[in-house]
Amino acid sequence: MSEVKLSRIEAAFAALEYPITTDQAAAELGDTTLLLADGERNLGALIERSGSDRFESAADLESELHNVLPREAVGEPYQSEGEG
Repeated sequence: MSEVKLSRIEAAFAALEYPITTDQAAAELGDTTLLLADGERNLGALIERSGSDRFESAADLESELHNVLPREAVGEPYQSEGEG
């Protein structure tokens, strides 16, 4: 089981071989915990929720991930890290 922060997700996605199906990506990342502002989620389960059948690139996969994340997962709107 590994953990990855949302801000570091590119490295996890870059390790995959593209194009990749949704099922393959979910299986590859099924034991990865995604650390979010409001807790954590299973990365494979989030990928399974995407509406895509396959991803052509890491950028494709990252874009789709952001579509399935709850808005609270990335922190408060209009708030940047480090303010306070």
